Parts: sequence; C-alpha cells; structure tokens
Amino acid sequence: MKSTLAFLSYTAAARATGANICCAQLQDALDTKITLPGQSTYNTTENSYWSLQEANLQPGCILRPSSPQDVAKAVSIIVGVDGCTFAIKGQGHAPAAGFANIDGGVTFDMTSLDSTVLSHDKSVLSVGAGASWLQVYEYLDPYNLAVAGGRNGLVGVGGLTPGGGISHFSPRVGWACDNVVNFEVVLGDGTLTNANQTSNSDLYRALKGGVNNFGVVTRFDLATFPQGNLSVTKLAHDISQRKAVFQAFTDIVVAPKFDVDTSLVTVLLYNSTSKAWVISNSAVYTQPVVNPPVFAELAAVPSVSNSSEITSLAAYAKEAATPPLNWLFATATFKPSAKFMLDIFDILNGTLYSFNPEGGIVWSIALEPLPAVLVSHAAKTGGNVLGVSPEDGNSYVMLLSALWPNSASNPAVDQISREPVAKIESQARAKGLLQKFQYINYAAPYQKPLASYGAKNLEFLKGVSKRYDPEGVFQTRVPGGFKLA
Repeated sequence: MKSTLAFLSYTAAARATGANICCAQLQDALDTKITLPGQSTYNTTENSYWSLQEANLQPGCILRPSSPQDVAKAVSIIVGVDGCTFAIKGQGHAPAAGFANIDGGVTFDMTSLDSTVLSHDKSVLSVGAGASWLQVYEYLDPYNLAVAGGRNGLVGVGGLTPGGGISHFSPRVGWACDNVVNFEVVLGDGTLTNANQTSNSDLYRALKGGVNNFGVVTRFDLATFPQGNLSVTKLAHDISQRKAVFQAFTDIVVAPKFDVDTSLVTVLLYNSTSKAWVISNSAVYTQPVVNPPVFAELAAVPSVSNSSEITSLAAYAKEAATPPLNWLFATATFKPSAKFMLDIFDILNGTLYSFNPEGGIVWSIALEPLPAVLVSHAAKTGGNVLGVSPEDGNSYVMLLSALWPNSASNPAVDQISREPVAKIESQARAKGLLQKFQYINYAAPYQKPLASYGAKNLEFLKGVSKRYDPEGVFQTRVPGGFKLA
C-alpha cells in the first residue's frame, strides 16, 4: 500500500514538474500567447466553460494561438517534455471534466482561431476551429447561404463537427462532418497538414466521428448550400398530453418518405423543486413555410403555448447563454415506437421524481429523429466512421442531460442519472428497439460511443491512429474525451 501511494505521489509530482517545464518552454517560444494562473486572459478562458466541472479544472497554463503555426509549435514543444499533457477547447460546451480542460497541463483555447472566409465561387466556407456556429451563420446569412452546423449558435465548430454533428439541415445534407471538404490539422509530431478525399483520405474519414484522437484540427472547410429563412414553431404541452405528442413524433419519424426539411426536438423537462414535468417541442422547417404540414399532427395536440415565426438561421440560433452550472450528458438510440416512449417517461418519472438535491436540479430528456435519409449522405463524401447506415432504418436519439448548481451533489447526480439510462436500454433491448449507436457528442464518460461504431470502424480508427500518431500523443498526452484503447 505504501509503495502504491509513493508511486501515485511520484507520478503526480512528475506531472506537475512536466507542466511547469512545458509552460516555461511554451512561454519562451510563444510569449504572450501563453497565459498563467491569475492573469486576466487565463481567467477569461476558465470562466467561459458551460459546465462547472470543466471550469473547476486548473491548467498550468493556457495557450491562445493566433495561427495554426502556433498550435504546431506548441504540440512540438509539449511532446518533447515528459509528463506534459494538454486539452483542446473550442467554445467549451462539453460538460464532462477533462474533455476540454485539464488539471496541471496545458489547455489550448482555440477561440482566437475564428476566421470565416468564403471561397471565390461561394461553394466552400473556411472556418477557424475556435469559431462558434453563430459567427458562421451571421457571416453567411447576407449571402443566403448556410452550412450544416449546430442548432445552438453558441456551440463551437471545433467541438461539434469531429463528433458527427446534428444540424437542422442534416436530413437534407447529412451529418455536419459529412459536409467537411477538408480538415487542416496538426498531427502529434507538430506537422501541419490537410486531410480530404484526395490527400490523407484515411485520416479524413477518421476525423469524421473520431473526435480528438488524431490531431488538433485548426480549420474546417465546409460545403455551403443556398438557404433563406426558416419556419420555427415552438410548442409546450402539459405532461398529460404525452401520449398524443409521442404518437405525433413517431409518425414523423416513421413516415415512408421523411421530409428532409424537418428538424424536430421533443423535450421532456422536469424540475425537482416544483416537481413538474412539461413537454416542449422545437419544430423547425428549413423552408419559409407557415404551418408546414409535417407538423400538423403535433400542432393539433392541445398546448399550453404555441408560437410560430419565419426567421433567419442566425436570429434563431442566437440563444441566451446558459449560466455556469454543473452538467451531465448521457445518450442512447432507439427504433421508433410511441408505446416505448411512454415506457421511457415512466422509467424517468419513477427514478427521478423523488430526487431533489440541495439547490434543485433540472432534467432535460431530448428526443431527436435520426432518419435513414440523414445517414445516407455519408457515402457521397468519402464516408464517416459513425457506423450507422440507411439499412438501420429510421431511429431517434435520446439525450439525457441535467443541470444543477450545487457541486456537492455531483456524485449523487451521476449515480442516479445512470439508473434510468440502464433501465431504458434494458427494456429497449428486450423489445428489440435498442440501436447500437451512441452519439458521441451526447455520451456520458462511462459510455462507449467509439465501440458503438462497430468493430470494423474501431479497428480502422486504431490503424489511422498508428499511422498518423505512432507515438500515441493523442491517446496519452490528451487524456480527455473518448480514447481508442
């Protein structure tokens, strides 16, 4: 026991020493682009995370690069220092501690790399990895153009895209990652390179779903398409209307010909303080059509509020920032069944209703269509590694999330959050409704989304890692996120 404690103490000290040496060398090479604890720029980055779990980590220093070359130089320095680890942060949406920040190592705050440049023929938008989707949409709106990107404009391009990326436009054009025509990326040896269908095509495919396992993406070149205003309907229903809402949701998902202009998120919200459930629906139609027929059944369900508007993508994506709170995510994917959605609610209500930690907690269970037509687009752009195909049929994704203010409740919240997910998956499996796919951008740290891509894709990812990162920099020096081992 004493030897184990001594070893742990030694390795912690080694990491601290490595970080100090690393930060000193980075400061020598990159000067004011490196900030240290207590400095205002360091504090700005620390205060920008969406979750308290991430904000509470304390890196030894923070890099705010102003060019891809800065990133390349930093990686080259870091890999030369034993014990130096790093994390990569975009807009800081990932809730789990360590996914975009690090204790004692180096955090790359990519938000200064946020340029947006439209190609001469307007077919490709080059976006710095630190940009938010709102920056992208505000840039493109005057051109009547869009790209497949995040639905919340405050989410980052660099975080969402390598995990797949569900967009309002995904049924029409595929995952966000399927619309990347080129990645500019810094590899584990500090090399700055590009990956696309004709150059490093295996890396190109791996980056479409493989998250932070291969390099630091510094720029995304995204395919654009014509886009004007959207039709947006927001509905709220009393929980007593859940059967009708779930049936309307399911009828949209299972339609013989899924309407590719449809973007729907149905959310079960529960507040432990008021002990009240409510159902909200964000029903977006990507054409300027008032009361689109695809949502007629849903709109006919008696509601407590109902608003519609025709608006621009940028205006709709400009959501209010969430105050810093503790967060968690977990996910699963199911074949459509209105009856099983009722089972999901019963499980959630049975496990969450009586849990009321100090300060309260809000649970949000989002249900989002994953139609076969959405995943069919991947084959047109070199494929991805997500492991879903049209043969899987129409599905829907569940995102269970929670927000709460009291950090002392974190272990209890984590424990209780696992219970409904496990029960829901168990029942779905028994009924033949559980799909293997776990959407990595929604996954909990204890889940295995990379394995859910299938054995063949996982082996492919491991092979690409060995070819482009033979020293395993992004498996060992970037400990956050989902690793290939």
